[in-house]
Amino acid sequence: MAKPFLILQLRPETPASDSEFAAFLEKGRLAPQDVRRVRLDQEPLPCDLDLDDLSGVIVGGGPGCVSDPPEAKSDVEARIEAAVLSLMPEITCRDFPFLGCCYGIGILGAHLDGDVSKDRFGEPVGTSSCRVTEAGRQDALLRDVSDTFDAFVGHKEAMQSLPDACVHLVASDACPFQMVRHGRNVYATQFHPEADADGFETRIHIYKDRGYFAPEQANDLIAMCRAADVHAPETILRNFVARYRSDA
Repeated sequence: MAKPFLILQLRPETPASDSEFAAFLEKGRLAPQDVRRVRLDQEPLPCDLDLDDLSGVIVGGGPGCVSDPPEAKSDVEARIEAAVLSLMPEITCRDFPFLGCCYGIGILGAHLDGDVSKDRFGEPVGTSSCRVTEAGRQDALLRDVSDTFDAFVGHKEAMQSLPDACVHLVASDACPFQMVRHGRNVYATQFHPEADADGFETRIHIYKDRGYFAPEQANDLIAMCRAADVHAPETILRNFVARYRSDA
């Protein structure tokens, strides 16, 4: 029997969290018994958590920003951030399989003392035209991914520069650091590898008053997402699962 993947979720809105979780399962070709789901907005990290019992760790997105000052974070956001950051020293020290999605690239950057901020490179809700770098073409997670592809995005903060010991895998004009790797097995994406039009419609409705876009733009954004051809990012998630699934 394969060891489960730990899926850490950060969204306090149940419809958004459930939609994201279903997308991770579908796009990663995972069954419920293949994962251990933890909603950090509702519960702490399990006391018995041991990386040796896992195939890998996947961190979902969320409305929080690691670069916000402490006083701007809700108690839930601060608790979630602290929980995920508490895992990062062991993950990076051991080079343990990790895939941080959107919020997860901020977590990795913050852990590595990188420059994560809202100064530049935020992207409105929608699609971003991404391109695979030379290093990315050699990476196993980007196998069968075309040199250019569209991905769903929506974020206020971003890596401002590449942290030390990281490899740049995917770029875009709007946001240079769309995917990076630390060591051999620790990955993070600014885009959402699990997202599809249905999932983004759910998030647009839920987060329309959170400053990502003007609320009156919601219907136009939903139509834009439904018209987009976004399929390549899910290959990255599927490759991560296939590469790191390990037997107990």
